[in-house]
Amino acid sequence: MKIERAASVPLIVHDPYFSIWSGGDHLNDCDTSHWSGARQAVRGYVVIDETPYCFMGDPEFSQTIGQTGLSVTPTSTEYQFENEWITMQVRFTSPLLLDDLLLVSRPCTYLDVTVSRKKPAGVRVVFAFSSDLVKFTDGPVNGDVQQTEKFHYGVMGKAFQTPLGHSGDHTTIDWGYLYLAGRGPEARFAYDSEKERLDGIIELGTESESGGIVAAYDDLVSINYFGQWRKAYWTKEYPTIFDAIGASLDEREDVLKKSEALDRSLTERAREMGGEDYELLCCLSYRQAVAAHKLIEDEDGNLIFLSKENDSNGCIGTADVSYPSVPLFLMYSTDYIKGMLLPVFRFASCDVWEYDFAPHDVGRYPYAWGQVYGLNPEKKGKQYLQANGAVFPPYYQYPPCDVYDLKFQMPVEECGNMLIMTAACCEIDKNAEFAKPYQGLLKTWTEYLLTYGADPGEQLCTDDFAGHLAHNTNLAVKAIMGIKAYARILELLGDDSESMRYRSQAAAMAAVWETTARGKGHTALTFGDTDSWSLKYNLVWDRFFGDPLFSGDIISGDLAWYVEKCGEYGTPLDSRSSYTKSDWILWCASMAGDKEMFQALTAPVAAYVRETESRVPFSDWYDTVSGRYCHFIARSVQGGIYMPMFMERFKK
Repeated sequence: MKIERAASVPLIVHDPYFSIWSGGDHLNDCDTSHWSGARQAVRGYVVIDETPYCFMGDPEFSQTIGQTGLSVTPTSTEYQFENEWITMQVRFTSPLLLDDLLLVSRPCTYLDVTVSRKKPAGVRVVFAFSSDLVKFTDGPVNGDVQQTEKFHYGVMGKAFQTPLGHSGDHTTIDWGYLYLAGRGPEARFAYDSEKERLDGIIELGTESESGGIVAAYDDLVSINYFGQWRKAYWTKEYPTIFDAIGASLDEREDVLKKSEALDRSLTERAREMGGEDYELLCCLSYRQAVAAHKLIEDEDGNLIFLSKENDSNGCIGTADVSYPSVPLFLMYSTDYIKGMLLPVFRFASCDVWEYDFAPHDVGRYPYAWGQVYGLNPEKKGKQYLQANGAVFPPYYQYPPCDVYDLKFQMPVEECGNMLIMTAACCEIDKNAEFAKPYQGLLKTWTEYLLTYGADPGEQLCTDDFAGHLAHNTNLAVKAIMGIKAYARILELLGDDSESMRYRSQAAAMAAVWETTARGKGHTALTFGDTDSWSLKYNLVWDRFFGDPLFSGDIISGDLAWYVEKCGEYGTPLDSRSSYTKSDWILWCASMAGDKEMFQALTAPVAAYVRETESRVPFSDWYDTVSGRYCHFIARSVQGGIYMPMFMERFKK
């Protein structure tokens, strides 16, 4: 869709490290950057009869070509430019097609240029990639230009490679190699060792109208998964990056057609549901949500889909970050959700996890080898890691992994998340085979919710930035939904009597909740405080699983209240503050009774994206009054923007 402005525009996005964005109103207003804000300059110049004009980055360049338009779809971003000589379109396509695991993993973005000449002229387009893309710390960078039997390419990377050499949040990659590749005489490449810059050059001459290259990144090793160094999923099909690039070039036309088909399908449906506002949100969230993950396989060939908790603490495989993201991925395949769940099940089965509630995470990206959230800083043992065969690089600072501070755990939250996500997979699969091996854990977590979920004590929930909160009514809803989810798993397993027992207990809890959570025309934030209120996004699963436990007037009353409390940039998360979470607003909007109410809730979120001063990739936590982001950038949780579409597809 055509847009005039967005907080930040996705350009080349594949995973938490290979992720390049533009935060300017025009592509040449500022240099491009990594999602974290770190400079990762990719500059673009169109040379017309040997006179260069800048169209991308390099804001100090003396001569530019005017930008006349911008279009963003789920898989592509296209800019339009024009001067007295030419009109030009530059398109970036990262084909993260969720119905194709290989394309989701293959780290290849198409950079395509189309030119129409107003006057006869020779045209050359140059993309200049800086060494920012291949290093986080100081060190010499090498580059080269070569060719295979099938294509020409340029390559750039650090001279001294330390795969998986660091871990954290606001970090970029410090290992691996960037490649630019193309075919035919129009594609040329050059490496400048003094500037540490790799150029991709598209020679259009005096007649050619279009050309393109591929930008790819080989990270060598992607994840340390419980002591094993695992490569990206694409290496299952392609022995080397050259095979992956070659396939990308071979399949270019077919992949671009498939990308356009996906774009049409999603944008048309979004527009029907919520107009241009909802279409915009879907276009800006799709690549971001997918690219906040890394796709690998474990040693048994199971698909593992690991998120990075961007701009938070860098955790990997966080259960309460997976939870809000699942609507987008469930629309295509339950394999993605299973790939989120398996690491948590694995860690929860380890001796080090001694608790009767579910873990929060499985490490800090790119190390998935045990929860780091809530660790006691006074205990720094490595016993768990060593016992599970972890191989320690000498430059890694070992996290404390044996003792946790319980006040920083999320017991009800994570139990509910794991149960609901597991049951959603089983519901869509129409069988519970996936849940069978973990039935012991699932039952333990369900029993925890029965004991502590009806009126949670002072603890954290997924909105942990708001602090500890006792008597959290929305957290109690999650507990009830978790128990209902387990009952559904048992039903699919054929255990009808146990299923009915747990469902009856969930129903009894829901009946008490309706009495004790009622406020003044809405439900309360906490039991007993009738003036307070909050977004009850967890109620959406009552509709998804069918045979609702909560009465319709509870939901309709709250939705009307959310519309009444909606500010210029959205409805606040709760009565304590003016900030909100965009994903939760969309979850609530998915329960709206009509299109007018749906648009009343979603349009202000779109206004935030269009108007905010915060030039960061789609933030899910921002202030509804000022329109400034609070924290959280480029997170996978924006897969929750697709909850309305998901609910429509799987409505009972």
